[in-house]
Amino acid sequence: MSDPKVGVFVCYCGANINGAVDCEAVKEFASKLDGVVYAATYPFMCSDPGQKLIKDAIKEYGLDRVVVAACTPKIHEPTFRNCLAEAGISPYYLEFVNIREQDAFVHMGNVEAATKKAMELVAGGVERAKRLEDVPQKVVEVDKSCLIIGAGIAGIQAALDLGDQGYKVYLVDKEESIGGRMAQLAKTFPTDDCAM
Repeated sequence: MSDPKVGVFVCYCGANINGAVDCEAVKEFASKLDGVVYAATYPFMCSDPGQKLIKDAIKEYGLDRVVVAACTPKIHEPTFRNCLAEAGISPYYLEFVNIREQDAFVHMGNVEAATKKAMELVAGGVERAKRLEDVPQKVVEVDKSCLIIGAGIAGIQAALDLGDQGYKVYLVDKEESIGGRMAQLAKTFPTDDCAM
């Protein structure tokens, strides 16, 4: 197998990242890393034009690994995984580097320190990206049934709710009868209705 071709995409995140990190210097640094064949910056990499930049670079440069240096992956990792899939490569060939919360926000006011840290994070991301492997996906049939242990009031209600959703329910209790603590009560508050 040939060596991976890595693309690095550094997001300004408006002024959130670019206000603390010299993103152009990070891009230049990344472009010289072993395995990197393309590096770019963009004001909002998660935007449609930013994603188009990534897709076009994948096709033009034959990229098979992508490092996105941007904000939190919690919000945008699915966005970029879909972007890779739409460009024809595995969504698992994405390495996401958080240079906003883990760098720019931490080093606000110290561009030199923030830029140095961003370079280190990107370098680590590139090394990890080169080692990423595809994760094959397959659809597996699942038996639509469940086991509920404990036939107290909560177990009974769970069994009824799941049964209403079409699940085959197995309700098991250690006692001979269902109802749990409720079965031990003669009346319930506030109506004094029979507990069972």
